[in-house]
Amino acid sequence: MTKRSFTVLFLASAVSLQAGDLDTNGVTVLRQVDPTLTGSGVRVAQPEGSYPNENDFEVSPAYVSQPTNLFTYISTNGAVATGFPNSAGVESGHADAVAGYFYGIPGGVATNVAHVDNYVADYFVQVFERIIGSSTNYTVSLPSTNINDPVVNQSFIFTGTTVSLQQAIDSAYDNYAAQYDTLFISGVGNGGAVNPPATCYNGIGVGAYGGGSSTGPTLDNGRAKPDITAPATETSYSTPQVAGAAAVIEQAGLRGDGGSDTNGAADLRTVKALLLNGAIKPGDWTNGPASPLDARYGAGVLNVFNSYKQLAGGRHGYTVSNSVSLGGMHPPTGASGTVSTLFGWDFNTNTSSSSSDGVNHYYFNVTNDVNDATFTATATLVWNRQRNQSAINNLNLFLYNAANSNLMAVSTSAVDNVEHLFVPNLAQGRYDLQVWKAGGSYVSSSETYALAFEFFNLPLSDQLTNNNLVISWPVAPTGFQLQSAAGLNPPVSWTTVTNAVTITNNQNVVSVTNGSGSQFFRLIRPSF
Repeated sequence: MTKRSFTVLFLASAVSLQAGDLDTNGVTVLRQVDPTLTGSGVRVAQPEGSYPNENDFEVSPAYVSQPTNLFTYISTNGAVATGFPNSAGVESGHADAVAGYFYGIPGGVATNVAHVDNYVADYFVQVFERIIGSSTNYTVSLPSTNINDPVVNQSFIFTGTTVSLQQAIDSAYDNYAAQYDTLFISGVGNGGAVNPPATCYNGIGVGAYGGGSSTGPTLDNGRAKPDITAPATETSYSTPQVAGAAAVIEQAGLRGDGGSDTNGAADLRTVKALLLNGAIKPGDWTNGPASPLDARYGAGVLNVFNSYKQLAGGRHGYTVSNSVSLGGMHPPTGASGTVSTLFGWDFNTNTSSSSSDGVNHYYFNVTNDVNDATFTATATLVWNRQRNQSAINNLNLFLYNAANSNLMAVSTSAVDNVEHLFVPNLAQGRYDLQVWKAGGSYVSSSETYALAFEFFNLPLSDQLTNNNLVISWPVAPTGFQLQSAAGLNPPVSWTTVTNAVTITNNQNVVSVTNGSGSQFFRLIRPSF
C-alpha cells in the first residue's frame, strides 16, 4: 500500500486582508452594523500541508496576534502539543498567511474564534492506494471521532487525481460531514480542473476571484464547483475568507440571530445555503437550468453581510405542501398564505413516494410602494449526500408567477446537491417558490434541506438639507455603488459618488452638494 500525498496550494510570504478585500467580502459593513460578529464561541480547524519539510505546518500565534492558548497542534503521528514553539512541528509561512485571512487580528474575517486545532494535513486526511492487476483501489480516512470543530479550512489539494481517487476522497469527506455536521471549506486549486477535497458534495469548494483559479465542472459527473469565490490571487487565501464567514454565520445562528431554531440555523446545510445566496454576481456570471452555478465563480463573490441579513430575516416554513404524479406538472396551488418576509431561510424536509413527487410551496407577495419597481430574486437550496451513499436524492427549485402559473426560472440539476436561482428584473406580483423532490427511485423518501431566499429592490430616497442633498437607500443587500449623472440623454455619463457613506437606522446615507443644474442618481453593483 502506497500513501498518496497532497499539494500545498500556494506558498508565499505572509500577507493579510486589505481594506478593499474586507469591503468586497462584506466584513467592513458587517462590523459597522454589529462589531460582535467575529466568530465568537466557534471552534475551527486548520489542517495544513507540510512544506517544504514534513513538520512545517504550524501557525505562529504572534503572527496572527492571538494568544498561544488558542491553539492545539496535531502532528504527523498524531502527537498533540500546546504552547508555541513546540516539538510537534515548526512554523509555516503558508499556515501563517492562511490564518491571517481566517482569524488573524486585525485583518481576518473571524477574529474571535473559540479555538483552533492546527493539524498537519498528512495526519488529518490519509489516502492509501493499492494496485491490484490493472486496477487501483483507494482507502481514505479522516479522524475516527468527532473533532468538534464545525468549520474546517483546507488550503491544500490532491493533484493528479483520477475519477476513482476523487470519488474515494469525496465519499470520506461527505460521510464525515453528514455524521458530525462539519462544514469543510476547501480551495479548488489554482488552474485546470477542480481538485479534491473541494469536489466533495457536502463541503464548499472555493475559487479565487481575481486570480488564476481552477474551474468546474467536476471530473466524475459534471457537478458545479466551485461553490463560491472570494477576492484573492490564490485559492489558499480566498478559502479562509469563506471559512471565516462560515464561523461568523455559525456564531450568529447559535446565539439566536436567525430565530429560536438555533440547531437549524447552525446546520452546515443552512450555513452553506446562506453563504451562497448572499454572494454577489460578477458582471459576466452565468448559469443554466441543468448547472446551478457558474463554472468560474460558483454562486458569486462572498459577501458575509448579505448572508447574515438573510439569516436575520428568520426561519420561515413553506406555505403548503402537496404531492403530484411522477414527473407531472406542479403549478401553483392557489393557497392564500404568504411568507411574511422577502428575505430569510428555512430548514425543512420534503417527502416523496414511489408513485408521487413532493412539492413544498413558498408564496411571496413581491411588491413595494413604487409602482414600476422591479426586483431581484435569489434562492439557494442545499441538502447533503447522506452518509454511506453513493447517490443523492434529486431536489429542484422552481419559481412560478402565482397569478398566471407562468414558469419564471428553474434549477434542475440531476447531479448536484445545490440548486440556485438568480432572477433580475422581476416584476412585482405574487410568486410561488417551489422545493420539489423526485419520487420513484430515490435514496430515501424524505430529505432534509436548507433554503435561503431574498427578493429585493433598493429604492433611493432624497432630502434637501442646508443646500446639501442627502441620498439614502437600505443597507441590505450591500455591494452597491452610488453614481450620478448630469442628464439622461444618450450618451449618459455616470460618475461614481465618492462622498463618505454612513449607516443610520439600517440606511446608507450620503450627503452631496446640491448643484445648480439637474442631478440624477442610480445604484449599481460594479464588476469588482
